[in-house]
Amino acid sequence: MTTLIHRDPVHTFHIPVMGTAFTIDAPLKVGRFGISSVVSIGDDELDETMRLHWAPQLGLDATPIAKTEHEYRSRRITAYLNMMHDALAMQIEKLRAEPFETGTELTQYFEMLDDQSPLKLRYLDMLGCMDSQKKSQMQTELRQWVRAGAIDVNIMTKIDRTNYNAQNEPLPDEDSDALSALRGYAQSKLHSSIVFSAGFNRRLYAYISSFDDFFPDENGYIKKRVILKVSDFRSSMIQGKFLAKKGIWISEHRIESGLNCGGHAFATDGYLLGPILEEFKQNRSAMAKQFYEICNQVLIGENRPTFKHIPSVRITVQGGIGTANEDRFLRDYFEVDGTGWATPFLLVPEVTTVDDETRELLRAAGTQDLFLSEISPLGVPFNTVRNTLSERQKLERAMSGRPGSPCPKGHLVSNTEFTKKPVCTASTLYQRQKIRSLEAQGLSPEDFQAAVNAVVQKACLCEDLAAPALILNKITNKRTLSSAVCPGPNLAFFSKISTLSDMVSHIYGRLNLLNDTYRPNMFISELKMYIDYLGRELRKVAQTGRKPEYFQEFKQNLMSGIGYYKTLIPKLTLETQHYQDLMRRDLAALKLELNAIVEHHVAIFPAAANEALAAA
Repeated sequence: MTTLIHRDPVHTFHIPVMGTAFTIDAPLKVGRFGISSVVSIGDDELDETMRLHWAPQLGLDATPIAKTEHEYRSRRITAYLNMMHDALAMQIEKLRAEPFETGTELTQYFEMLDDQSPLKLRYLDMLGCMDSQKKSQMQTELRQWVRAGAIDVNIMTKIDRTNYNAQNEPLPDEDSDALSALRGYAQSKLHSSIVFSAGFNRRLYAYISSFDDFFPDENGYIKKRVILKVSDFRSSMIQGKFLAKKGIWISEHRIESGLNCGGHAFATDGYLLGPILEEFKQNRSAMAKQFYEICNQVLIGENRPTFKHIPSVRITVQGGIGTANEDRFLRDYFEVDGTGWATPFLLVPEVTTVDDETRELLRAAGTQDLFLSEISPLGVPFNTVRNTLSERQKLERAMSGRPGSPCPKGHLVSNTEFTKKPVCTASTLYQRQKIRSLEAQGLSPEDFQAAVNAVVQKACLCEDLAAPALILNKITNKRTLSSAVCPGPNLAFFSKISTLSDMVSHIYGRLNLLNDTYRPNMFISELKMYIDYLGRELRKVAQTGRKPEYFQEFKQNLMSGIGYYKTLIPKLTLETQHYQDLMRRDLAALKLELNAIVEHHVAIFPAAANEALAAA
């Protein structure tokens, strides 16, 4: 079996991880076209289910790995990733053997490339060649250039449950959810990257150095690379320095908007994407040099091969990108090496694993249907859409006096309010006990109902984010399945079920898939989300206990961002003058909205009140 060695990306974009199911088998759908995608590996039950679904169709090993077996979790993950590797290798061999004719996947591979790609230009030269012998030689060379997209994987570092044995005793750290998932990836055949998202996990990062594949060989090649998904430069520095001190090189810093994204939203302290990208642009060389020096010192001390020169480090960005002009501006002005397109692909059945009912719900969703919810048991804001199957099932359970979920997987356990062993706040066990405790508090009917609503709104994301894969593929399950979904707000501007080729053409500017809804620039949209977020946090300051200094810094960061965008607008040379004028109008309106919020909370922002008084 051919080993897939992932080198420089074929495309300028990648498909980020979406939920647990939505990109669970994306490499099998897009990898042969040179498109890299990210798979969530946290749910070993889903990994095993999808392996047993796909393997027989592909003629690959389908021997089940039972929960009773030793290290079943990491072994399931390894087996699933190896299956995808082998399947993709076979797909690439088949694609290379096809003729350059209309309708073949080999032709589709080259047609989908960016028109500015050197490989696309070589392909076009071949099409125009009139010398049959030379044309045949050119076709042979093009086949050799066909490369698979990377099978990258994602671990959400906050999901790191401690597991227990049959005697209810805690297992060692290396058997926790995150560490066992890392081991499953490390022991796989893949030459690719692991994406760490959702923050710093010290024991997970320390565990990386247990595996040789994360270190360079004599030629400086790293078989398994590390990508940090961050929302600001400071996070990259802190996490990157910690890993460098373990001898681990960060091959990519993947910047994601804190709020203009799908799934969990990790808001910054008011730092906006534009200024963050500027900081990376100005400091990327110095950061790489610093990490290189630290890494090599560690590698020398451990008698490992060192880097002969500073390795390449990619800077990529994702979150709310919706037009080819935005994509091009990010790559040209901020000098990022690539972009991530996620939410729009939820409307592409060839790419994402979404059941038909949920996909139709997404297709019809408008700006009022997409919202930042409190449904996640992690206590982190979560982007979703109204009226999902999951939402309906959750409400039916609560109305019938059976609130919560049976919690069949338990990956999101964290609460010990009523138990010694952590439980999930979306579970029936927790919600029944919490409601009983509320009943004993003598609250007013209004306050009691509000408190109960806050309890029962939590959804079983472990189960419901995995459900679309089972429903779509008609995989039997003993539990009742109901899909949850986590699109970003950008979905409101896409309303057409599309093909892979059409979505790629949209990304590269050959086609426009946007609907007729007015769509502000991605930077303006994110600013609006942050102003709304500030307003919400101020309204619940009594519950959160946040100090005035937090809000003052948040507001100041937003004001600095507004000032930055004023200077940035004239540099959007791909946009029309009318478009730039609309950006200025939106920016001015949002500044007024921010000022109104500040003036409404005089106790939090006394300096602003004094400024207003002085101006009067």
